Amino acid sequence: MTRKIKVGIIQQANTKDLRTNLMNLAKSIEACAAHGAQLVVLQELHNSLYFCQTENTQLFDLAEPIPGPSTGFYSELAAANDIVLVTSLFEKRAPGLYHNTAVVFERDGSIAGKYRKMHIPDDPAYYEKFYFTPGDIGFEPIQTSLGKLGVLVCWDQWYPEAARLMALKGAEILIYPTAIGWESSDTDDEKARQLNAWIISQRGHAVANGLPVVSVNRVGHEPDPSMQTNGILFWGNSFVAGPQGEFLAQAGNERPVAQAGNERPENIVVEVDLERSENVRRWWPFLRDRRIDAYAGLTKRFLD
Repeated sequence: MTRKIKVGIIQQANTKDLRTNLMNLAKSIEACAAHGAQLVVLQELHNSLYFCQTENTQLFDLAEPIPGPSTGFYSELAAANDIVLVTSLFEKRAPGLYHNTAVVFERDGSIAGKYRKMHIPDDPAYYEKFYFTPGDIGFEPIQTSLGKLGVLVCWDQWYPEAARLMALKGAEILIYPTAIGWESSDTDDEKARQLNAWIISQRGHAVANGLPVVSVNRVGHEPDPSMQTNGILFWGNSFVAGPQGEFLAQAGNERPVAQAGNERPENIVVEVDLERSENVRRWWPFLRDRRIDAYAGLTKRFLD
């Protein structure tokens, strides 16, 4: 038995003009749907430039309520193209309270559910703690007509606990909208190590949980408005992996995975067999062999 779906991923370079970004996304969504995509996944904070390179209170004006203008826009696109659509928005929950929120739309345009990013970084050029309150609705898969989606966001991808909890709650596919790249002062060797670590981490979640993984990153260079750094070159390399971590598709895959350089905008549609997870979990029954009686320490910050 097979249960196959076609997944579209959209790897886009953004501009400072929000309308241009939205129109480009609409065209790419329509193109993926025209090639048979049933599920389309967008990158993190896809409406705008990645604004977290600096701390600027005026940038909170980019946030909007859910539902709001962007959910209306993407709802229409989902319904018009008969797709399940995974988006990533800057949510204004209340004055002074903001989240980095993934919103999933059903094929009829209704909101199937949302996920508020739980792990929030605070590193040079990634000052997200200034903008985003950590999520408070937990790691809950979102039920759609195509199956249960384990939607997480960017920095969550480094945490096996997040992927595991989604899997334990019945997620059938793990999805990571992402915005990650290099600072130009890094050496080529360091750039390759960072890129490989990012890919390996998420392929590891696929293997450990016996689930497909979809990771969608942005591309292009975005300058630092403060001029404290040389900006971020987002490294793209969006990919879809199967439940054994095998690549099903990778953006810019004409270059070896270990090399930097897969940074061009690209749309990909790939078939994913959700039923294959059943066979993989029968061969490798990791969930059966978990020692849940011995894991209490995982709820501690550090065991000292």
